[in-house]
Amino acid sequence: MEASIEVRNLTKKFGDFVAVDSISFSVEAGSIFAFLGPNGAGKSTTIKMLTTLLHPTEGTIRVNGFDPVAQPDEVRQSFGIVFQDPSLDEDLTAFENLEFHGVLYGISKKVRRTRIDELLALVELSERRNDFVRDFSGGMKRRLEIARGLLHHPKIIFLDEPTLGLDPQTRNHLWKYVEKLNADEGITVFFTTHYMEEADRIARRIAVIDDGRVIARGSGEELKKQTGSATLEEAFLNLTGNTIREETSSALDRSRTRHQMWRGGARR
Repeated sequence: MEASIEVRNLTKKFGDFVAVDSISFSVEAGSIFAFLGPNGAGKSTTIKMLTTLLHPTEGTIRVNGFDPVAQPDEVRQSFGIVFQDPSLDEDLTAFENLEFHGVLYGISKKVRRTRIDELLALVELSERRNDFVRDFSGGMKRRLEIARGLLHHPKIIFLDEPTLGLDPQTRNHLWKYVEKLNADEGITVFFTTHYMEEADRIARRIAVIDDGRVIARGSGEELKKQTGSATLEEAFLNLTGNTIREETSSALDRSRTRHQMWRGGARR
């Protein structure tokens, strides 16, 4: 099957620190793919290279056939993203957040208004369309961020720990929305999470990264068999160890800087 994402020998260095170390993987079009790893393993740095926010030191990337370095505009038009940190404007309404995003992407008024109505209905926020986002719960904000990321009909959506801090009921509903989008629109889903049961239940393929290197690939069942584990969480710990990890400050600081640039509109 055709690949939505192709990564070959991808490396990212910050000075002497190697955040991502010659990794290779591919993601099939229309699949749901989980990218798992401990804190500081290189997940967010990889996503930022895939989404044009960081340039690789070495290696090649293709996102929907485009090179994020040489063809950043084409790549940005082809994906949506939900960041780990909140990125909505809380002084705008739900509708205004989506409307602003649609204008930035050059979507015609008629098309974007229809799409906004469809997406607000999908994430069950139609009745709150004119309410300020500052009055939304965490789960409602996440649902709105997913709707915003889908507004321009992307072929891929990146979800960086989208359910972090949400209660189990909200997490379950959010994944139902994502699975419905995958089934109905054929959108490729690339996500990270620290909830192993989510990855085992939702993802068709999984890659595990640790210390900047991809150390395992396969379905949840395959990873459990490879490690002789009863659960994916046990398999993950067998692969990555039990040591508590901390974010690496040099990579994290640079990622935050790029994140702020994205949120401020510099990406256009």
